[in-house]
Amino acid sequence: MIFTRFTTLRQIPRGVWVLGGVSMLMDVSSEMVHSLLPLFMATTLGASVVIIGLIEGLAEATALITKVFSGVLSDYLGRRKGLALLGYGLGALSKPLFAIASSAGLVFGARMIDRIGKGIRGAPRDALVADVTPPEIRGAAFGLRQSLDTVGAFMGPLLAVGLMLLWHNDFRAIFWVAVIPGVLAVALLFFGLQEPISPVKHKRRNPIRRENLTRLGRGYWWVVGLGAVFTLARFSEAFLVLRAQQMNIPLALIPLVMVAMNLLYAFSAYPFGKLADRMSHSNMLQTGLLVLIAADLVLAVSHHWTGLLLGVALWGIHMGMTQGLLAAMIANTAPPDLRGTAFGMFNLMSGVALLLASLGAGILWETWGAASTFYTGAIICVMSLLGMRIAEKIGVIH
Repeated sequence: MIFTRFTTLRQIPRGVWVLGGVSMLMDVSSEMVHSLLPLFMATTLGASVVIIGLIEGLAEATALITKVFSGVLSDYLGRRKGLALLGYGLGALSKPLFAIASSAGLVFGARMIDRIGKGIRGAPRDALVADVTPPEIRGAAFGLRQSLDTVGAFMGPLLAVGLMLLWHNDFRAIFWVAVIPGVLAVALLFFGLQEPISPVKHKRRNPIRRENLTRLGRGYWWVVGLGAVFTLARFSEAFLVLRAQQMNIPLALIPLVMVAMNLLYAFSAYPFGKLADRMSHSNMLQTGLLVLIAADLVLAVSHHWTGLLLGVALWGIHMGMTQGLLAAMIANTAPPDLRGTAFGMFNLMSGVALLLASLGAGILWETWGAASTFYTGAIICVMSLLGMRIAEKIGVIH
């Protein structure tokens, strides 16, 4: 089994490793900021939970919706690296704005620039992974890229904790440090990735013409629907940070919540991605929903940091089981020349769902308390699980 695992890793193309490394560096940069941002807005800027939820929802939804346009454009141009560079460049450019922000409005502006950058780079990057990877190992390739991405997602908060302790909760100084890995990510992508060139001359055609969209069959649109439902059930991770704040954890240590979640996410994404190449995708997605239900219930009832960590760990395992798998399912159900568009449409639906989920979570939190937010997430998961079971019985999914 160990030999097979390393054989698969050696088979994964160099381009996937480079894209994973770029994602890791940018996530170090972004998560140094994002793991502290809810606390910065609540304590330093005095923003309410509803405002924080609205900013997070709009920002993340914007990132996902922007992927539609960048994905379509990458299919039209037949080139993807330039768009990815633009997106990562905007992400790096946004970081100094957080350091100088004196109001929630400026934080919102910086967050939007950062997430627009994420939206621009997301679909072309995912399409690049699919372009350079053989179909039989796509689950492993997307799982590996997600694992490397998530290594950055727990290294970022870990660095933030260390610097918060060292610099006595100086948010702004840490935001300045976050600029460095963002610039390194752009440099690695520029110098490290050779974009594959199709042997067939590319003809520029509008990817969203009616005849093209009809080529995205029922299987593809079913995955799009699943992705939206999963996103609706799983609101912004900012609420995990705010839940930790309620448990009287020292301010400097709260980002460890994101470290714990992303550690489990990073270590589970590749094994589950590899497993997805060998088992029913529907069964794995349903198991992921069960894990998220458990996470929501634990987070709803917990009043101690041990329960919080258990809920956050389960949340991370759910992410590892489902996120790379959904990306691989999109790659497998979309025609090669429409992959950018396919990932873009997938993220459009997920973006709308995320905006609704984060805004709703903030309103529930303010009106009925934190527990109601997580109980509602669990109820949506149960409804989604029942829907998938019914769809299996009538033959819509297998």
